[in-house]
Amino acid sequence: MTQQNALALETVEIAATSTHKYSVIWLHGLGADGHDFENIVPELHLTQSPHIKFIFPHAPVQKITINNGAQMRAWYDILRLDNLEREVDVAGIERSAQQINQLIQKEIDSGIAAKNILLVGFSQGGVLALHTGLRFNQQLAGIVALSAYLPTLDSLPNQRAQANNHTPIFMAHGIIDSIVAIETGKAAFDGLKALGYDIHWHDYLMEHSLCVEEIEHIATFVNTVFK
Repeated sequence: MTQQNALALETVEIAATSTHKYSVIWLHGLGADGHDFENIVPELHLTQSPHIKFIFPHAPVQKITINNGAQMRAWYDILRLDNLEREVDVAGIERSAQQINQLIQKEIDSGIAAKNILLVGFSQGGVLALHTGLRFNQQLAGIVALSAYLPTLDSLPNQRAQANNHTPIFMAHGIIDSIVAIETGKAAFDGLKALGYDIHWHDYLMEHSLCVEEIEHIATFVNTVFK
């Protein structure tokens, strides 16, 4: 089901088939859309599957500098692919974070506790999952960042929300990722680890994508936080 209004992101949603107790907000990468990870849901075989609602937002369409200004769905502009961490569209990240906060709040308003809401993101979506989740003022179930990095790490110590100081974080990356170098993702992991977060790292022999083993590990993580 797709929803839209003037203020909210459009979303693709998979409703819980039994009593709705948990929500997963899953953010796609650059140039994709909310349908990108829709088919992964049955592959997860989650213990609480009947009680989980999945929300896959579509990022806004905007011009992307590294693609010669071509318009595509993106959570923020990419200014330089060879310097993802330093030349950053922070304003774009903040705008998208506000929209994701709105999605989280909508679930809370519907009766789902923040501690039962999980943020997942791939690539740009993973950046937003980390950026938004660690600044959210209520404790979340967890954060999953896949093939991602964190260009706003430097501002996190002053902006972090105490409520999510101990929220479990799952980071995963492809060893031969040619889009977001594994060193960039590992730098984000190391920085978050140094700040005391409950964060776990996984890497796989893959490029900028997902693999079967990774999906199994994601499922284990979700089963751990949704009890």
